[in-house]
Amino acid sequence: MNYLRSIVSRTLPLLACFAALSLSVARADEYGDVNKLISTNKLGEAMSRADQYLAAKPRDPQMRFLKGVIQRESGKTNDAISTFTKLTEDYPELPEPYNNLAVLYASQNQFDKARAALEMAIRTNPSYATAHENLGDVYAKLASQAYSKALQLDGSPAVPPKLSLIRELFSPGAKGQRPTLPATPAPATPEPAATAPAVTTAAAAPAQVTPKAAAPSPAKAAVAADAAPKAVEAAVHAWAAAWSAKDMTAYLAAYGKEFDPPGKQTRSAWEAERHLRITEKAHISVKLTGLNVSVSGNMATAKFRQEYESDALSVSSRKVLQLGKTGDRWLIIKESTGG
Repeated sequence: MNYLRSIVSRTLPLLACFAALSLSVARADEYGDVNKLISTNKLGEAMSRADQYLAAKPRDPQMRFLKGVIQRESGKTNDAISTFTKLTEDYPELPEPYNNLAVLYASQNQFDKARAALEMAIRTNPSYATAHENLGDVYAKLASQAYSKALQLDGSPAVPPKLSLIRELFSPGAKGQRPTLPATPAPATPEPAATAPAVTTAAAAPAQVTPKAAAPSPAKAAVAADAAPKAVEAAVHAWAAAWSAKDMTAYLAAYGKEFDPPGKQTRSAWEAERHLRITEKAHISVKLTGLNVSVSGNMATAKFRQEYESDALSVSSRKVLQLGKTGDRWLIIKESTGG
């Protein structure tokens, strides 16, 4: 049971994370009021407020998310699973409902379902640290079950030590610890063999000196260094503008051939998925604030806050783009959220 408490305890911080999904000050106040009722364990009143809000705005993702948390805290696990499952169907781009769905499955010892849900959360947001941590816990629990089954079937003497290590991961005070291996002494370095002195012959041809290219003047170097960040900024803003305009040709062209799609998707599958998700929206707005660019040679990193709105969804998040220079263009080779 220590394991289940540890994985479930990470659900509540998501409430603060998800508070970014506010469409207006009034809505934020509603979310805050329900959150406060949950934190003070006034779950009945919290559910009434959530249901009242959802009667007017039934598709609101934030309040539906809070309702799932209320159901879970009230012990209505199956109702919470239903709520979070519907959220993943209506808003597949949000990783948090997948994570909480996995937590609920884990509480029922349905670890295969928990693993599948967490893999979807990570596919949606590869930099979602909570989902990665939870997935590690689920894999460890599955490994423990497999070792226990092997011990029952085989009785192999090699199994008990492995099973012991897995159990230590879930014991109080030992979570996250790793056994320390004894240091292996480094092999002695042999003394270098004596070498005979080199002999220079009088007939040796004189070395040819290749003239060095003239170094760029400090003024030109300064201009080039100043131009690169501006070019990267322009590329990032063009990418956001293409996304907002649902210009799929320009949007996909902003990604370099080295771009690695999230999860295990192929490039063509990722492009098809992005095309569907973007063009199906009636309205999209992508605004960037606090853009900070650093350039090192032909590589650049752009960090900013992204304000995304589409139809009934509004999300504010930190975003990091890594870009590489191809010819005279800066193209995205990696993107992540939360950096």
